[in-house]
Amino acid sequence: MVRLRKSNVVFLVADIAATMRWYEHLGFRGRAVPESPPHTFAIISRDDVFIMLQQLGGYVKPDVYAKRDGGVWNVYVDTQDVAALYEEVSRHRDVTILRELCPQDYGQIEFEVVDPNGYVLVFAQPVAES
Repeated sequence: MVRLRKSNVVFLVADIAATMRWYEHLGFRGRAVPESPPHTFAIISRDDVFIMLQQLGGYVKPDVYAKRDGGVWNVYVDTQDVAALYEEVSRHRDVTILRELCPQDYGQIEFEVVDPNGYVLVFAQPVAES
């Protein structure tokens, strides 16, 4: 029987080099192809989380965050010690936090950030683990 093993998110961006620099604020590192800009593709990662970036010059992601109560998310990251990550991330003035660290009715404690391309990342862990 065929078994699916994992999934990675892919973001379409106008500038891979600038996006990679921004993700360093979240502790991500990666490699782009070709090695020198302009890049066409990159994979960035932190621990077991991988984000693939595809370049499309001039691309602007539609802003749909406010079109749904609770926002529109692009990736939901299960995190160990979300409070420590929140403290780490909130020190960077270039990181926009959309929603502060807070417990949710569905048993998670979360915070949301938006990257410079408009993609929303939620970092979360179960309340019982915090």
